[in-house]
Amino acid sequence: MVRGLYTAYTGMANEQKRLDIISNNLANSATVGYKEENVTSKSFKDFMITKIRDGSEAYVDREIGAMNPGVKIGETYMNWDQGSLRETDNTYDMAIQGNGFFAIKVVDKNGDSSIKYTRNGQFTITNEGYVVDVDGNRLQGANGDVQVPVDATDVAIKLNGAVYANGEQVDTITLTDFEDYNYLDLYGDNMYNAVDGATTKSSTATILQGFTEQSNVNVVDEMVSMITITRAYEAGQKMIKTQDSLLEQAVSSVGKV
Repeated sequence: MVRGLYTAYTGMANEQKRLDIISNNLANSATVGYKEENVTSKSFKDFMITKIRDGSEAYVDREIGAMNPGVKIGETYMNWDQGSLRETDNTYDMAIQGNGFFAIKVVDKNGDSSIKYTRNGQFTITNEGYVVDVDGNRLQGANGDVQVPVDATDVAIKLNGAVYANGEQVDTITLTDFEDYNYLDLYGDNMYNAVDGATTKSSTATILQGFTEQSNVNVVDEMVSMITITRAYEAGQKMIKTQDSLLEQAVSSVGKV
């Protein structure tokens, strides 16, 4: 019976983790460039149950079968499918069509800079002409920080990332792709760190000016999954109540004997 309590607990803990991930997906369903997270479940390793020797078995131990102690989280992974494109007509909004990421230079509070990767193409321009994201991090190009003349009246970004200001090319936006996305760690809501082992490769994607890539979260599917998880969690609660009631009866009966 105590083992039954543990099995129910692991199931409820697993469903809670899945619910947390789905809640985060729903919260970011309108976040530009957000990629849906998913999680797998797996069981603990089975182990054999042995009947301890007693008179009914001639005092010899006998294996009576296998038992699984419960379920646990397997792994959390990203759904890298392309999100839908939304036309904004903003000069510095960009959407990546295909596989790849914008390279962004992020400076921490200590002044140290590092390169992060994102599909979020909501950019603006500073007073100095630097193209930056909503947090002021600078977009990277072939020449480093992408910068356009502040007096430019016509800025065009071609499919290959070439940036033209008043008809003159000033830079080319860098798109980076990776051999294996498992070597990308989520940073914030829609940026990624390349961890040890990550191998970059040239991106064949194109850039669409005046568009943004929306989140690839399917809200209806997430809501259905949330209902399923809630029911599974409730089943775990009922199982714990049942096991607790059985334990109480067993203790009461033993006490009477």
